[in-house]
Amino acid sequence: MSETSETIFTKLTALLDTPEPAELGPGPRKGVLQEAALNRDLDKLFSSTDLPKERQQLIRALLLLWHDHFEPSHSISQSIENADGAFVHGILHRREPDYSNAAYWFRRVGKHAVFSKLADRAKALVDKAGQSQLIQTLIRGGQWDPFGLIDACQQANRRGVLESETRLLRQIQQIETRLLLGYFCS
Repeated sequence: MSETSETIFTKLTALLDTPEPAELGPGPRKGVLQEAALNRDLDKLFSSTDLPKERQQLIRALLLLWHDHFEPSHSISQSIENADGAFVHGILHRREPDYSNAAYWFRRVGKHAVFSKLADRAKALVDKAGQSQLIQTLIRGGQWDPFGLIDACQQANRRGVLESETRLLRQIQQIETRLLLGYFCS
């Protein structure tokens, strides 16, 4: 019996529950799942779903990345030659950090279906934190700008911004991952 996409999404989002959001850089951080354990959990979940294999691979790459397993995530994401694979690949290189490579992959994404929700949620979070300057970087012309997030992460890693801004960027990255995961489950 196949589980609904909503049930699968709920189970998959539980795998995002780590003590801290992913670093802006590669990590590693405490509290992430080991690669073998994560793959076992995913195999078990995927065995009860009718999600297309490509979506399963995108989810696997995204969750491996969330848990700081860069090489296996990279192998999967670069083998998926569409906007969704480019999106995961771009996040990976943003966190690596290899900002010019991240920008290359986000140019291949184009306008993605999750961008409008990401813009709304990021704006609400940033407004609540009183960081209006950051919102101007992330949302341009009323649209989500993935290159703005790349720039903000690069600036945070270069000049060591306030801990509060770094935490905010990590939360935005968490929102991005959760929205993308939901999109892959639909």
